[in-house]
Amino acid sequence: MDILRIALAWLLVWALGIALVRLLYARRGDWPMPHPAWVGGVGFLLGAFVLTLLMSAVSHAGGSFDRLTIGLPMLLVTIGLWIADVRRQGGTRNVATTTSAGWRALVARPAMPSLGWLALLAWLVVRSALLLGEVLRQPLFPWDAWTQWATKARVWFALRHMVPFEPAQQWLTGTAAYFDAAPHYPATVPLWQVWSSVALGRFDDALMNLPWWLLGVALTLLLYGFLRDRKASPLFALAATWMIVSMPILETHVALAGYADLPMACYLTAAALAGLRALQALSLTSGSPTVVRKDDAIVALMLVAALPTIKNPGWIWMMTLLPGLLVAWLPRHGMRIVVAGLAIGVALLFLLGRYEPVILGYHLHFQLDVPWHGLVEAYLSFDNWHLLFWVLPVIVVATRHWLVDRELAPLTAVVGSGALFLLLGFSITSAAVWVEDQSTVNRATLHLAPLIGVWLVLLVRRALESGAPALQEHAHREDAETALPVTAPAVAVAADGRDA
Repeated sequence: MDILRIALAWLLVWALGIALVRLLYARRGDWPMPHPAWVGGVGFLLGAFVLTLLMSAVSHAGGSFDRLTIGLPMLLVTIGLWIADVRRQGGTRNVATTTSAGWRALVARPAMPSLGWLALLAWLVVRSALLLGEVLRQPLFPWDAWTQWATKARVWFALRHMVPFEPAQQWLTGTAAYFDAAPHYPATVPLWQVWSSVALGRFDDALMNLPWWLLGVALTLLLYGFLRDRKASPLFALAATWMIVSMPILETHVALAGYADLPMACYLTAAALAGLRALQALSLTSGSPTVVRKDDAIVALMLVAALPTIKNPGWIWMMTLLPGLLVAWLPRHGMRIVVAGLAIGVALLFLLGRYEPVILGYHLHFQLDVPWHGLVEAYLSFDNWHLLFWVLPVIVVATRHWLVDRELAPLTAVVGSGALFLLLGFSITSAAVWVEDQSTVNRATLHLAPLIGVWLVLLVRRALESGAPALQEHAHREDAETALPVTAPAVAVAADGRDA
């Protein structure tokens, strides 16, 4: 019964997000609906974000956290969004038709080679089930999870509303205040745990962490849907998704739930990919000029807005997306502007380092001191990343001709600026100490790792297509076969009836 309560509570959140995403994409006049896997994955992320906005509004309005004050508004908004979606699509018959087509496209077996696709799907399902067991049975274990995140959730659930947390120094002066190891951290992660506890009716430090498993599922869906919308074959898309989501550090953050790093990775990845979809910058089969897709742009902006509400470095991750936008918008000179801007930014950071300011809780210093030993151990020696950082330089060198290709340059700019942010963060701030003891380097890198994986996959696919004209011909033929009439938008766009 406990599992059922929490499952229903989060299914409501997911239904809200899917309804919102469907309504946003129903606005498009000339473009069919994205792949249902993309709608489902992004739908959970947006639904979870809207949940936190609703809970914050309830608390600041003087309300109390309970199933009625949170669940009822979500239910009403979800129903309203679905009704609006029905009206936009011209009635329930059209919605039923497109939804049925979407489900058939999502679950139908691919043509060939179906055995490999089914084997990978079975692997993902079994592994996901095992991780679910870990999440639901494992008490709150990770250090930061119970010293600076769940502390807020425990207090807010007990009081049934949000209260500020203050530094320990203020508490020591005798002032009545709540404090923990990170009182300045944002509220998204604790609010998810509060909603689980409200649905359950009690505070359970294991069951309340179901959202972390759902994040893993959502990331898997949105990656697969994104690649299918890029006209990747079902097997290629699923294999690429499997390689990305099976990274040990990512699965660890699902099983040992409670940190904010997995949510940051999911929202950053989805935001970047939605932004690139908005500009059609990654269309591997289209030579048409860049056109803004308003629906994808709205989705991207909502995901970007969620970043600083998850963790303070979200403000920096927001800025790392700007180079990709600039390169996509100005394909001729954007990369030069980005390189020049990053160089100026690095120089300014070194100048600021002379005064040792504190930025987002990190002390900035003047000297560049790269912790090579810790980075080599983390990326190449330990088993956190499989072969990601072994194959990265090989793929980059082998596909160097396409790094600044018009279709891939925006993602190259985002990944490059993100990698520069990590390197500088590890080198000219107090975080260098946490690299050597392996306490921060992997968690911080996890934010960018799924996006690096997508970038490498697209580079490999671009190189294969350029070296194999037959693949290009097959891709164009598949586009023609799977094209849907614009008068009847469907849920499964980048897939034919045989898609998975």
